[in-house]
Amino acid sequence: MHPAPSVIIFTSLSGLGFGLIFFLGFAMPEVTGWSAFWYYFVAFALSVGGLLASVGHLKNPKNAIHAFSQWQTSWLSREGVMSVLTLVLVAAYAIGLIFFSTRIGWLGWLGAVMALITVFTTSKIYNQLKTVPRWAMPITPGLFLTYALSGGALLAGQVETAAILLIVLTLMQIAAWQMGDKAFGAAGSTIESATGLGNLGKVRLLESPHSSPNYLMKEMVHVVGRKHSQKLRWIAGITLGLVPAALLLLLPLTYPLALVAVVSHLVGLFAARWLFFAEAEHVVGLYYDKR
Repeated sequence: MHPAPSVIIFTSLSGLGFGLIFFLGFAMPEVTGWSAFWYYFVAFALSVGGLLASVGHLKNPKNAIHAFSQWQTSWLSREGVMSVLTLVLVAAYAIGLIFFSTRIGWLGWLGAVMALITVFTTSKIYNQLKTVPRWAMPITPGLFLTYALSGGALLAGQVETAAILLIVLTLMQIAAWQMGDKAFGAAGSTIESATGLGNLGKVRLLESPHSSPNYLMKEMVHVVGRKHSQKLRWIAGITLGLVPAALLLLLPLTYPLALVAVVSHLVGLFAARWLFFAEAEHVVGLYYDKR
């Protein structure tokens, strides 16, 4: 799949924002006044900023409003509805903390749960696509949720929790890469099944179906070199969770150290999320003999 920057930013930042909202909803850390303001400012900036970035992937951004109308059948629409409901609810909770130093416990807990549900709906946008075997794996929703929780714990300053979740995230990501490498073959789709000519024997492409790339080739077909892919996997695997976890567990926590841990996590997050899209093979690529 074409790794569009807008979608990479959307899935990365919004997950971080909603992950932070989850921990803030359970008073981790327990903040009020200006401290609460800055925590929620970061959470909303990441969540809303990520959602707005996704609009950039639309040919006509004005059509974004229509994404809310198909919630009965579309995970994209459900994500839009859940994100708005969550942010409105959390805003009410945050106002109590910031301006009145009042914590409405049940409101924070409900907002935290809804934040995770929102991340789950995001994951299902991709997980539901059986035409992309690497995304259709059972591990995909869990991976999205673990990304949100580990990043949220890191931003919330929950040192031990963040370190454990970051290590778990790294192991899950490695497992997802290994499982994903076998997913397309296990799905059973071939160029013979894609063209419907398997009864004639082995099929190969004689000429390109088009004289120039069409929409499907631009959006659904992206070939990434194995060496390039492996290099990015190493970078993501090390910086995503191992480096931040080691910094949190082995060194005294300071603001500069926390910043380094967050930056390292972001580097790994964006590298892994780029691979999430770039390595995803849509079955339509078989028709163009692009694997």
